[in-house]
Amino acid sequence: MHKPRFGLRAKSLLALGVACVLALLPAVFVGIVALDGVREHFGEAYARNLAMLKSQNVLAPVSRDLALAMRFADSEVVRQWMRAEDDAARRELFFREAEGYRRAFRGRGYFLARADSLNYYLNDEVSDYSERPRYTLARDNAADAWFFNSLAMTEPYNINVNPDVKLGVTRVWLNVLVRDGERAVALAGTGLDLSEFLRDFVSTRETGVTPIILDSGGAIQAHPDASLISFGSTTGARDATRTLAALLPEDERPALRRAMEAGRAEPGSVVTLRASLDGREQLLALVYMPELQWYTVMAVDLNAARYFDGGWVRIAMVTLLLVVALLFVGVGYAVDKVVLNPLRDMRRSTSAIAAGDFDIVLPTERGDEIGELARAFRQMADRVQAQTRELESKVSERTVELEQRNREMTLAHKQINDSIDYASLIQRTFLPDRQMREILGEDHFVLWRPRDVVGGDFYVFRGGDGRFLIGVVDCAGHGVPGALMTMLARSAIDQAIAEVGLTSPAAVLAHADRVLRRLLDDRELPRAIATNVDVGLAYVDTRVGGLRYAGAKISLYWSDGERVEEIKGGRRALADRRVGEYEDIECSLDPRCTYYLTTDGFLDQAGGEHGFGLGNRRFAELLREQARRPMAQQAQALVQALDAYRGALPQRDDITLLSFRFDPRG
Repeated sequence: MHKPRFGLRAKSLLALGVACVLALLPAVFVGIVALDGVREHFGEAYARNLAMLKSQNVLAPVSRDLALAMRFADSEVVRQWMRAEDDAARRELFFREAEGYRRAFRGRGYFLARADSLNYYLNDEVSDYSERPRYTLARDNAADAWFFNSLAMTEPYNINVNPDVKLGVTRVWLNVLVRDGERAVALAGTGLDLSEFLRDFVSTRETGVTPIILDSGGAIQAHPDASLISFGSTTGARDATRTLAALLPEDERPALRRAMEAGRAEPGSVVTLRASLDGREQLLALVYMPELQWYTVMAVDLNAARYFDGGWVRIAMVTLLLVVALLFVGVGYAVDKVVLNPLRDMRRSTSAIAAGDFDIVLPTERGDEIGELARAFRQMADRVQAQTRELESKVSERTVELEQRNREMTLAHKQINDSIDYASLIQRTFLPDRQMREILGEDHFVLWRPRDVVGGDFYVFRGGDGRFLIGVVDCAGHGVPGALMTMLARSAIDQAIAEVGLTSPAAVLAHADRVLRRLLDDRELPRAIATNVDVGLAYVDTRVGGLRYAGAKISLYWSDGERVEEIKGGRRALADRRVGEYEDIECSLDPRCTYYLTTDGFLDQAGGEHGFGLGNRRFAELLREQARRPMAQQAQALVQALDAYRGALPQRDDITLLSFRFDPRG
């Protein structure tokens, strides 16, 4: 084989080596890593310093007003007036002293709410001066909950952002308990205007920085977006959606909780963590202020905040990009000339072969690796062409065979479906629909819904001259096996009626059970095949107004629209592994009642929100609601209720529901 003098591998290694040397890729990588480290360091330092500065900005004015409010609440003049609200001298002395506090407070206002009379006093620069209560608090008023919650607190004060609906103002309130001995007699304090609070302490001109204030539970007390503030959080009106944790993804909330706990453990220190806020990764710096029981939080977007002068970095990057661009142009031209053009020819040849065109031209005369590849490719193309022809011949033969088998399967499928449809027609002829219409008329309905085309449920009706035997039968199995079992069960019941008559449903059941066992004992059936038959039979004598019922695992229900009663069937089915005992149960025939017999397909149908079966309780409620309606309307309502409960779930079992009325006076 011809060995190339200067092969493709040597040319590629030479081009790659020149590119790596000129581009200084390792140096660029190290520079980027170092730059990221510098940005991280300066960014975290910036966030820490800003958080510490903001905490001091918040703490200083609020602490001052809090100290004044606590002195105001601890004043002996205030306490004396709390003991006698109607004492004119004490009232005058209180308002004179309170006026001095009002001028000292930053918000130029104070309030006092008494625990005994629930009168609320307030004076500020907005309202006209008054020594009368502004309004009286009420325990049943949700807007006054702040007062009663604060009055019950164990701490000497709380700080709360809350709107006062009656006065139409929204402030940061400093609520301090006034105590007379151990008893809390009032709540006093002052308020800072929220807009001024935001402007002075929260608003910032720093790009990429979001100042936030949280209470000890994480509720937002101040934010540039006022809609996120949890008004009244410290007085029991906490809104779980207005917390910093609610703004973070669920998997980041434990980290925030740990950071808050660390801040409380070391008040005044800065705790930082990474979090996703407003759809961006940000650095959160938290400082806990124990005096206010608040957290100052600075959310810094390191990609947007201006804490690092990157001008020189940009110049260096632009220069490097220009050098790399020139390098790529040169190397790209060389690679395209030496490598890519021949490879494009190979690709076009590959596409032609894929399209079935094996008449291709390849550069087999080249003396390098591409020439060797072209010669090997030519050999492969010739071999593929030969194998393709062979495969096409085999595919043609297999296609003919598959088409023949498909026709045979289609014919077999049609024959099976025709047989099942014919079986369904035969099964329907066994059902006593005509006799029931002639004798019962509109005083009955039947819902018969096999799960498949044919099924294992059927119903019986025998009698005349005011005496009838009516019932439902549920054979084990579905589809064709279930339908075949109905033939045996129908034969056994017919023989039992012929032998013992109509008047004793229990005797019919016992005799049918013996017949079924004889029929099945003559056949060696696998133990896994279920042969049991559930039956419910009712004998009705309209001449005397009596009804006699016996069942094998099927109950008789009746309802007058106010109550629903049930006669349970025996515990054993016909042809069960153990012989059952069946007894006749007598009851009067009530013309106000509607009677129902149903197989377990209706009761066990899965549906609802959790996919559970319909069950006896829901079924009884449906009967109670429908019992007084005409029979046709009952049938339609029960079908609609069952379909609505089932929803998109499949029908689980064959369903048969038979309902009737008899008027003894008719």
